[in-house]
Amino acid sequence: SSGINAEYGDSIHLEFRDRYKNELRDGSLWINGCDFNTEFTSILTNIENEHRVAKKAPRVMKQFTESKKFEKTAVANKALFEQDKSVASTAARLATAVMETTGLAATEKQEQEKKQSDIELARENLRKKMAAKKSGKKGAATSTAAAEADPKEKGKKGKKGKVAREWDMGGTSSEGLDRSTPVSVTANVNLKDESHLKGTMSGELAGFGDGDDDDDEVVADNNKNSSSGGMFSFLKNINLSTQQTITSQQLQPVLDKLKEHLTSKNVAAEISYQLCDSLESTLVGKSYSSFTGLSSTVKNALSETLTKILSPKRRVNVLRDVVDAKARGKPYVITFCGVNGVGKSTNLAKVCFWLLDNGYRVLVVGGDTFRAGAVEQLRTHVVRLANMYEEDMVQLYERGYGKDPAGLAFEAIKYAKDRCFDVVLVDTAGRMQDNEPLMRALSKLVALNKPDLTLFVGEALVGNEAVDQLVKFNQALIDNNVSAEAGTKSIIDGILLTKFDCIDDKVGAAISMTYITGQPIVFVGTGQQYPDLRALNVKSVVTALLR
Repeated sequence: SSGINAEYGDSIHLEFRDRYKNELRDGSLWINGCDFNTEFTSILTNIENEHRVAKKAPRVMKQFTESKKFEKTAVANKALFEQDKSVASTAARLATAVMETTGLAATEKQEQEKKQSDIELARENLRKKMAAKKSGKKGAATSTAAAEADPKEKGKKGKKGKVAREWDMGGTSSEGLDRSTPVSVTANVNLKDESHLKGTMSGELAGFGDGDDDDDEVVADNNKNSSSGGMFSFLKNINLSTQQTITSQQLQPVLDKLKEHLTSKNVAAEISYQLCDSLESTLVGKSYSSFTGLSSTVKNALSETLTKILSPKRRVNVLRDVVDAKARGKPYVITFCGVNGVGKSTNLAKVCFWLLDNGYRVLVVGGDTFRAGAVEQLRTHVVRLANMYEEDMVQLYERGYGKDPAGLAFEAIKYAKDRCFDVVLVDTAGRMQDNEPLMRALSKLVALNKPDLTLFVGEALVGNEAVDQLVKFNQALIDNNVSAEAGTKSIIDGILLTKFDCIDDKVGAAISMTYITGQPIVFVGTGQQYPDLRALNVKSVVTALLR
C-alpha cells in the first residue's frame, strides 16, 4: 500500500463500497471466500486506467454559471433587485402623492388666472365701447389712418404666403459641381479688359531693383555712415600705424557685429556664422597700409562672398530651354512645389503670363487635387489669360479632386505633346516638409514625369525656416526617388522667391536658400498682378544686405 498514489484513495474506497455494499452490510464478505488481494488489485488497476485516460483527455473549462463566484453574484443581485424594487415602489408612491398635490394646486391656480383674465378682458371691452361712443366717426377714421400708416397692420388684411428667394446660380441641378469634365475657359464669364498688360513682359525678365538709385551711391552712403556707428564702425578702433597685418582678435568685434547684422536681414543664423568664418579665413594674415584700405577691403571681401553665393555656376534660362525642348519635339515641363500658402498657384499664373507674352502655348495642369478650390483658382487665372490672348494659347488640364497627381501630370504631358503645346506648368498641393506621405507623393510625381525644371516656391519673409523647408524638401525628393543616381545632391533645380516686395532690405532668405542648395533663384515674385515677376538682381540684393 505504500506504493499507491494518494489521489487514488477516495476512488478505491468508493469503488469497493459500491461493489460490496450488500456483503459489507450483512457481514458475509469473508464468509463467501472473497480474496481481498485479488479484488483490491483489480479495482486499483481499473482506477489507474481511468485516471490515465482522464489526464490525456482535453480539459473542459468550467462554465461561469457553475462557479461559486456566480452563485455569490446571483445571490447579491437578487438582494439588490429586491431592495431596488422596494425603493422604486416607495418612490412611485411618493411621486404619485406629489403629482396629485401639485395637480390640485396647478388646477386651482389656472382657474384663478382664468377668472382674473376674464375680468381684465371685460374691463378692456368696456373701455373700448365707452371710447367708441365718445369719439364716434372721428375715432373710426383715425383708426383707419393708423392702419394705413403701419405696414404691419396693413399687411394683416391681404397678407400673402412667404415667397422663397431665388438666388443667383441657384437650382437643384448638380451640373457645374462636377469638375471632372473639361470646361471651356471662356464660358459664362464676364471679365474686365486686361489687354493693356499684353507686351509688358516680352523678352528676358527685368531684375528686381532695376531702375532704382545707383548702387554705387548707396555704397558711398554706407562708407559715409561707417564712421558714425555703421556696421563697420568697429574698424575705426583698429590702429594700423605700426601693425600692418590683420589678426583674428582684431576682426572678432567686426565679425560679431556682422553676424548680428546678417541675422537681422533674415539670413539663417547657421549660414551667417559660416559666412563670417569664411570672411575671417580670407582676411586674417593680410596686410594694409591705412585704415581706409582696411575698411574698403573688408566690405569688398564680404560683397564678393555674397555675390559668389547668389551667382551659382548653373544659370537657368527658361526661354532658351523652351526653344531647345521645342526643337526636340517635346514640351518643356516645369513643376512647382512648396509648403502651404506661399503663393504657388499665383506665381505659376505669372510665369504663364510671361511665357504667353513671349508667344509660347502653355498647358496649365491642376495637380493640386487635395485643396478645395485649387482647380477653380487655376481656372480663373486661365480664363483671364485666355481673355487677353487667344483661347488656343492657354488651356487648363484637370480631372477634379482626389486623383493621383503623378498620373494626372503624366497624362497632361502626353496631352500637351500630342497637341503641340510648348510649355507645361504643373501645380502641386502645398505640404509641410515633415509630412512623409505627401513628400513621397511629390517624389513620385517628379520621378515619374522627370520635369525639365523643378522649382521650390518659398517666401522671402522667413529666415531659419526657409533653410529647414528647402533642405527637407530636397532630401525627401532624393530619398524617395529610386531613379536618382548615387551621390545626387539636389533634385530641386531652382527657387521661386515670393513676396519679395514685402521685405524692404531684409533679403536674407535669398542668401540662405541659394547657399544651402547651390541652386539659382530663377524668379522673384513682387506683387499680385501678372507682370509682377522679376529676375534676381544680385547687385541689388548684396547692396541691401550691406545697407
